[in-house]
Amino acid sequence: MPKEMTCSFCGRKIEPGTGRMYIGPRGEVLWFCSSKCYKNALKLKRKARNLKWTKRKMLLK
Repeated sequence: MPKEMTCSFCGRKIEPGTGRMYIGPRGEVLWFCSSKCYKNALKLKRKARNLKWTKRKMLLK
């Protein structure tokens, strides 16, 4: 039984069989629910806590 993962950027749950797994140069594993999260985290180097649409913003309040 595959387990549900949470997005490393926005904090949403990822259904089994979907999403994107990224393995960094130091061996850390990051899971992303969409290409939007992937691009904002790795390509644009944005912080999730500074964006209104992420659940991580709501958790920090």
